[in-house]
Amino acid sequence: MVSLARVGIVPAADRARSLRVQDKSNSSRGSLCSCRCSIAPHLESGTSRMAAVETKLWGGRFEESVTPSVEKFSESVSFDKKLYKHDIQGSRAHASMLAEQGLITMEDKGKIIGGLDEIERRIESGEFAWRADREDVHMNIEAALIDLVGEPAKKLHTARSRNDQVVTDVRLWCREAIDRLLGKIVGLQAALVRLAVRYEDLIIPGYTHLQRAQPLLLPHLLLAYVEQLDRDAGRLSDCQARMNYCPLGSCALAGTGLPIDRFATARALGFTAPLRNSVDAVSDRDFLLEFLSANSIAAVHLSRLAEEWVLWASEEFGFLIPSDAVSTGSSIMPQKKNPDPMELVRGKSARVIGSLTTLLVLCKGLPQAYNRDLQEDKEPLFDSVDTVNAMLEVSTEFALNISFNMERIAKSLPAGHLDATTMADYCVYKGIPFRTSHDIVGKSVALALSKRCQLAELSLSELRSINPIFDEDVANYLGAENAIERFQSYGSTGKRLSCTKKYGFIKEAH
Repeated sequence: MVSLARVGIVPAADRARSLRVQDKSNSSRGSLCSCRCSIAPHLESGTSRMAAVETKLWGGRFEESVTPSVEKFSESVSFDKKLYKHDIQGSRAHASMLAEQGLITMEDKGKIIGGLDEIERRIESGEFAWRADREDVHMNIEAALIDLVGEPAKKLHTARSRNDQVVTDVRLWCREAIDRLLGKIVGLQAALVRLAVRYEDLIIPGYTHLQRAQPLLLPHLLLAYVEQLDRDAGRLSDCQARMNYCPLGSCALAGTGLPIDRFATARALGFTAPLRNSVDAVSDRDFLLEFLSANSIAAVHLSRLAEEWVLWASEEFGFLIPSDAVSTGSSIMPQKKNPDPMELVRGKSARVIGSLTTLLVLCKGLPQAYNRDLQEDKEPLFDSVDTVNAMLEVSTEFALNISFNMERIAKSLPAGHLDATTMADYCVYKGIPFRTSHDIVGKSVALALSKRCQLAELSLSELRSINPIFDEDVANYLGAENAIERFQSYGSTGKRLSCTKKYGFIKEAH
């Protein structure tokens, strides 16, 4: 049975039982990978399955192997292997610095970098076998490098700990992730600007408290989201600038007594400078909290856009028509056409906020300096970024595949007395204090409601029965179109403001 297990014929469960029996007979405890991911417990592709437990790179003081349940619980390579490029990038810079400082030879540096290049090639071609017993991306790559080039690889970890190594990898990954997010934000902004240009003169009812308020130009509403996305981009850019400092060389927590050059590695990796305090460098994840906070705010903005468009696509509103390409149907109701992508955008915002909450709670009780709890920062980070990327992508796709029902919107404009505030402005022009004007227009609205008509349909004599200030020129202030023409303050809606022109650079850039 044991011999069959060694060549990989016996099922995994039986293989585990047989190895445990073998371990007991030898009076030692074995370690069998039983991780939750599909990571093979073997060496490079084409080699045989492990028949014995590999000594950990940190195992010098230990007399026993960890139990299978501890191995399974502790591994992170199932998710942090996503950092392989950045881990290799950091190792190349570190090896070069060690050689420049005379801590390793140039020949060793060449072998190390050549080995790292080969490992990167194997990972990208699918030849590399990730091993859960090697715990994480760093130990997988380092152990494979030792297998590949021998003794020179054992020098790579000089003046470096996994504590500063992992946070360097994560900062490099986040820097690139933010660049991708910024590109997706510009893509959605461009789609919204295109819609604004296409419907430049379309007047819609504006809402507060989800009640009719004042008329708006549709572009003005769409460009409100462009502004919000612009601030989202600004927060991400600010976060990127603050995180662009290098922890590498801080080692476990106290730095090193070896003559390394942290400024050289920072420059080589494109960081602004090294972080100034080694304890802070390895232990704080405020840059991730800031990143996930910016993501959460962006997700809330996307959720608000989604909510508005889901409402507008309903029969009750009927303002928005999604194409079939971005709609789904019902498994039981043949007539249904649902704006599901935007419902999911709205729903996934909860997931992004949840990732931020997870990280906040993870960090809140940690003493200085590094703690293993911080291994748990990566899954919420990766999920937050992946989710916001997907939300931006599908929101852009949706925006490019919708139209607005101009006829339905036009028919909706008379309801709600959208011109009431403009009528109050008319009274102010006539020298009446605004509070008195508010009262006069309120009474005018009450009269219109009692007569089941619009303010513009009240006769001049009826208006003068409320207040003699009214004259024939009041007609120029009534009705949605006249009201829109009256807006003139900076940042307000109104055709004279040419509100789409200043966003042309977004459309052109994309």
